Amino acid sequence: MSGALLAWGALLRRDLREFSRSRSQLGSSLLLPLMLLAILGTGVSSGLDPQKVRDSDYTSYLAPGLIAMTALFSSTFAGASFYQDRDSGILKVLLTSPHSQRSIMFGKALGSVAIGSIQATIVLLLAIALPTIDLQWQYGVAQGVLLAVGAVLLMNVMLAGIAQAFASRIATMHGFHLLMNLVLFPLLFFSGAFFPLVDLPWWLRLLGAVNPVTYPVDLLHLAIYAESGSGYYGLAIDLPVLAVLAVLMFALGVRSGAFRRNLR
Repeated sequence: MSGALLAWGALLRRDLREFSRSRSQLGSSLLLPLMLLAILGTGVSSGLDPQKVRDSDYTSYLAPGLIAMTALFSSTFAGASFYQDRDSGILKVLLTSPHSQRSIMFGKALGSVAIGSIQATIVLLLAIALPTIDLQWQYGVAQGVLLAVGAVLLMNVMLAGIAQAFASRIATMHGFHLLMNLVLFPLLFFSGAFFPLVDLPWWLRLLGAVNPVTYPVDLLHLAIYAESGSGYYGLAIDLPVLAVLAVLMFALGVRSGAFRRNLR
């Protein structure tokens, strides 16, 4: 067990070191949600005056969704490091080590979880600090922050598993990015991140209910934005559903054994 822990730690440190050196990745992942807050949030609040959002303040409503969006893209596309390791030959070296295939996959997935969680947490802190964003903290600030960080962490665990499972079965990075974009954008748009789901047609609400990203978005809204639980699934549903999905998807990614065929 101690050997596996050392391997996981080494892989995690390696991915974090590579991430810290990629200033373009860090900058772009943080700049996009801030641009959406400034442009989309202000534009909709001022121009469309949405009645389904508290006080027509769409910028504040958008903040939890952009935290989820940052986690969504950061953690899943961090899984693309699989292809860099494969093409450079590092993955073959890792596979010849005494550690099991599952330990290698676990360590790789940890890097995606850490990168996605760090970037989403930074956006959360920025949302808290910006005076133009009106957060309600219905459970109190301390508990709200803990719930939000928990939602971010569980979401990244779930998404890292999904990305690792896809990466182990798709031969090229180009194909991986195309498929992940095809999957991620519908998940994001039908999660409640950009508009409330409660008053949508029944078939759109059904899509939202079966969408795994809906539950961390719902939890983030409840933790930092909503005044009450009205119109939301609630903590009693969000937390257990998200926890189960995170465990199942992460296990799926770690247990995936098809990546050996992608080494060629």
